[in-house]
Amino acid sequence: MDNERPDPEALLAEIQAAAAREQRGKLKVFFGASAGVGKTFAMLAAAQALRRTGTDIVVGLLETHGRAETAAMLEGLEQLPPLMLDVQGAPIKEFDLDGALERRPALILVDELAHTNAPGARHPKRWQDVDELLGAGISVYTTLNVQHIESLNDVVGQITGVRVSETLPDTFFDSADEVELIDLSAEELLKRLKEGKVYIPQQIERALDNFFKKGNLIALRELALRQTADRVDAQMREYREEKAIRPVWAAGERILVSVGPNKDGERLVRSAKRLADALDAEWHAVYVETASLLRLPQSERNRVLGYLRPAEQLGAKTAVLAGSCVADELLDYARENNMSRLIMGKPRYRGLRRWLLGSVVDTVTDGLRGIELQLVGEAAPERHIGSAFADQLLRTKSYLGIDESKPASRKPRWRGYAAAVAVTAAATALAWLLFGRFSPANLVMVYLCGVLVTAYRYGRGPAIVTSVLSVALFDFLFVEPYYTFAVTDTQYILTFVVLLIVGLVISNLTAGIRLQARIAQYRQARTEALYKMTRELSRANSLDEVMTIAVQHVSTVFEAQAVVLVPGSGGTIGYPEAQGIYGSYHGADLGVARWVYANRVPAGLGTHTLSGAEALHLPLLAAHKLVGVLAILPASRDGLLMPEQRHLAETFAGQIAVAIERVQLAGEAVELARKAETESMRNSLLNAISHDLRTPLAVLVGASSSLATDNERLSDAAKRELIVTIHEESKRMSTLVGNLLDMARLESGAVELARQWTPLEEIVGGVLARLAPMFSAHPVTVRLPHGLPMVNVDPVLLAQVFANLLENAVKYTPAGTAIEISAQRLPGRISVDVADSGPGIPSGEEGKLFDKFYRLQREAAQSGVGLGLAICKAIIAAHGGTISAANRPGGGAVFRFELPAGEPPPVEAEPESEPAAPTRVVS
Repeated sequence: MDNERPDPEALLAEIQAAAAREQRGKLKVFFGASAGVGKTFAMLAAAQALRRTGTDIVVGLLETHGRAETAAMLEGLEQLPPLMLDVQGAPIKEFDLDGALERRPALILVDELAHTNAPGARHPKRWQDVDELLGAGISVYTTLNVQHIESLNDVVGQITGVRVSETLPDTFFDSADEVELIDLSAEELLKRLKEGKVYIPQQIERALDNFFKKGNLIALRELALRQTADRVDAQMREYREEKAIRPVWAAGERILVSVGPNKDGERLVRSAKRLADALDAEWHAVYVETASLLRLPQSERNRVLGYLRPAEQLGAKTAVLAGSCVADELLDYARENNMSRLIMGKPRYRGLRRWLLGSVVDTVTDGLRGIELQLVGEAAPERHIGSAFADQLLRTKSYLGIDESKPASRKPRWRGYAAAVAVTAAATALAWLLFGRFSPANLVMVYLCGVLVTAYRYGRGPAIVTSVLSVALFDFLFVEPYYTFAVTDTQYILTFVVLLIVGLVISNLTAGIRLQARIAQYRQARTEALYKMTRELSRANSLDEVMTIAVQHVSTVFEAQAVVLVPGSGGTIGYPEAQGIYGSYHGADLGVARWVYANRVPAGLGTHTLSGAEALHLPLLAAHKLVGVLAILPASRDGLLMPEQRHLAETFAGQIAVAIERVQLAGEAVELARKAETESMRNSLLNAISHDLRTPLAVLVGASSSLATDNERLSDAAKRELIVTIHEESKRMSTLVGNLLDMARLESGAVELARQWTPLEEIVGGVLARLAPMFSAHPVTVRLPHGLPMVNVDPVLLAQVFANLLENAVKYTPAGTAIEISAQRLPGRISVDVADSGPGIPSGEEGKLFDKFYRLQREAAQSGVGLGLAICKAIIAAHGGTISAANRPGGGAVFRFELPAGEPPPVEAEPESEPAAPTRVVS
């Protein structure tokens, strides 16, 4: 119906998509077959026309290639300064994306959409720059040649012998709001080339001998025209869907052929193929399965596969439709896909039989609006079939086991009709018991119930038998005169007719409902199976998990064995290591799988390539690469030969490929992160060795050399100074090496904690006493509250934490500033602060301080390899605590670590003594 109510969810999605499009800028692509057709000139002409209307236009980046007429078109247009990048010492001019975003014009011109940016630009491709401009609400005019479209890259390479490296994703090209084709004949383009309007004179001869051959230009022009036509056709379809336009718009030829289990399907497909080739048109082959066709023998249903499979291999799009009316399904499919021609076979019945039984052709003819109907008559009997398609069709029939010389065996249907008789007898018995208590008109309801039960359980034929028997028995037993078929009261004639008509209608409706329920159940099962597999695949974290999930679901849904074959370390397809999966297929033909992996097309069962293989082999094509092959060996060959089952298998393969690629990319990301971390550590370690270890070594070498060579000339004071220097630098180098070794031991887990219940005052006091000479210019204040419990720690390691924090405070704070140590008891833990009054920590650097080899001042006078705080973090973590750094409100930095608190074991009571002073100042 033309006035069907639109889907509210679809309307909402369309409104949301339209709102999102309104927020983005508009993209217009000036599209051509090759360089020199005038794309840039046309873009500038359009920009000049808009400029005269007052539109704010900026030229982002544009190449004139020395063409004077193109350069003249730039007059009056504001040009954005280019971004200059230094690439191996040479300046490279690129599009300044940040400058364009800052300028923010209404429209910007960016030439050569598929251009690859130089290293140092924000995005590797110029189309990504354009995408960011569109996202910012800036409209863009740009240019593109057909050879730069990704899907046409190999086709152009075969035509011209040149494989273009700069390509553009088809999805981005398809998202353009407008594409304007700039067309020029091959002769005119060659003329422009020879006149020097395309390339400089030095390049003309080389271009004529290579890319700019007349045949190449003609082929590229055809590709550009077809690409533009396909885009226009897609836009027309979108418009028809948006406006809910049901009538067919015959803007282009599309052919639909309807095939059935009859023998004329071969002739119909052959006629449709010839007509599609003659018109260079897209064609579809469909089969409508109704309730009556579902009851056909399997051999007759397989006959359809003998038509659909070769038709698909010859270029047709195939589909199996389901519904209660063949004509309605055909017309709906034709309208939805904008078909211009419908090919059908002539009606089989004529005369009175056709009038009584009806005809699909007549019903389709009544509903045609804007579609041409072509009927194919019966062909004369032929002794030999000479066409290649007929040979292929015969091979397909032989493969499917269809022998047309023998009558098709039909399943016995007597059970349904016997049940119809039994149901009628039961209804009659019940009516006999009610006879005399109810009027005869009410007894009709009993028979109607019998018709309903028969139609629901056994289909249309037995239901019709029940209707006829019910009328006869009702007349014979319950209408006067009894036990005869005579009717004295004419009003019962109407009852008989109504009973028969209602019975027939109920049987038809019930059979249709059963068919729709079966279709809905099948679609629900298919959708649910795909959803379950996709959901489980999204949770898989390893390749083995993905393959296990895939094999289990494929084997269950298709009642088959399956295996996912992936390339090994040498790049050769082989079995996975874990083959013991439920439903796994162990006998896959690796030769077929390797052919599929090399050629990226299906092969094996039901295909025209290596069709002798027992299994269907599907390539696992992900977004960026081919990740493997899925082999499916069904229990029954007929299952995967049905087009909808084949398409479902391809959908499964697509989801499996995406999951495998996701797992592989995740593994690669982890490996890259590990390598990056290793490289960073290596560089940091080399920097530490080259600077922090080299400095004390140089001092040691210099001081010891002076003692060795100038010992007699040096005074005693100079000798003592050199000896002290050697001693201090040796201690400094020993500390650096010790930190490196300590960090290595902590990370390897070789350090075992020697925990003891120790007072915190004792550890702090020992560290302060040991490092007392360091605090000559930094007064230290200790604030430990009375009653602070003991901590269960390794006192040596915790003392190292205090020492590293104090050394860090002394090293990075000016002389004369104070350092404060404090602690407090919190619920379940003890918090300790080491604070200073220095310059503090730069914003955003607080969390990085505890990274290995990280220093705020890379090459400052302060020595160290950036491991002191990393060691503190490792020791505190080993004790089950946490450590952090922050800036103090009054200035300076504070390092805080927290340790778990516990109850120490009971000890014998000691005599009470005066509490220690809570504050101690060391200066």
